[in-house]
Formats: sequence, structure tokens, C-alpha cells
Amino acid sequence: MPPQSTGAGAAMPKKNKGQTFVCVYPDWCKGCGLCVAFCPGKVLQLNALGKAEVVRPEECINCGFCELHCPDFAIAVRPNVSRNGVHCRTSCEPGETGGAGKTSEPCELGESDLTPQKTVAEG
Repeated sequence: MPPQSTGAGAAMPKKNKGQTFVCVYPDWCKGCGLCVAFCPGKVLQLNALGKAEVVRPEECINCGFCELHCPDFAIAVRPNVSRNGVHCRTSCEPGETGGAGKTSEPCELGESDLTPQKTVAEG
């Protein structure tokens, strides 16, 4: 039996559902729908503005298909980790302080220099 891959694109057991962050960069998303089409858990859908958004984060199995197929690099799938016990759940800007769902440090995905705003859903 061949060894199983553990990187992006490797399906996680169902018991590990919801153990990831799915991050959509709305400024980069052109609304092509590839991520929606390739997602086996139907985690994503296009919103009224035609941009991808996370609607069922608990169904994410960390397969990475959305991230791999996005031609604009507008999606990131990462392990569900926190920084200082704070999870980024909605949108934030690097270094922003404040309200519910926002961190006082850059989002834990470590890509704060890529774009000024991210939509992040905890799965």
C-alpha cells in the first residue's frame, strides 16, 4: 500500500472535520467559482457580490482542493491554531486591535503582508 500524503490535497479523516481555518481574500477573488466546484464538503459558495465565502466551515476536511485550484491564490487552508488563545473569525487588518472576532496581532495564518483584509472562518 502506498504511503498516504499529509500535505494539501490529502483528505483528512471525517473525525478531523472542522480542524482548519479556511481563509478567503475577497480583494483577490474574481468569483470564478472553481473553489466552490472542487470543494467536496460544500464549504464555500459565491455571495451576492460574486465572491467566494465560507458558509459551512465545520464541513472542511482540509483537502486543500479549493486552495490548489484557485487561479488567483485567493484562498488559504491552514490548521486550526490560535495565537495567544485568540482565533481570527471574520476579517481583520494586520495589527488591528479590537472587537469580536478580531485579533490584536496579524491573523495567525502568517500572511498578513499579502493583502489588507481577509475573511477567515474557523472550521
